[in-house]
Amino acid sequence: MAKPQSITSLPRSPDDDRHARMLKYAVTMGIRLVCIIACFFTPGWWLLLPAIGAVVLPYVAVVVANVSNTRGGDVDRPGLGTVVRYDPGQGSEVPPKGEAPR
Repeated sequence: MAKPQSITSLPRSPDDDRHARMLKYAVTMGIRLVCIIACFFTPGWWLLLPAIGAVVLPYVAVVVANVSNTRGGDVDRPGLGTVVRYDPGQGSEVPPKGEAPR
């Protein structure tokens, strides 16, 4: 029988993951837009800094946006390791298998 999933061990929902990746992409492309505008107002050799940013940031934006956050699987149950189940039929707390009653 399969082990039930705890809320803390479930991965992020696809909608939340997609939203986070779209936000990272939008922020990076916003910085690129600032670099492009800065190219028109930057004199001399300083022009290279925003120009390099405008050229390199699309690649960085795509790589950062395509990294999926697959958290989960490390924590099965929150707390200090003591899990107490409640059995409504008995009206009292039932300790997990292998532990003595309190």
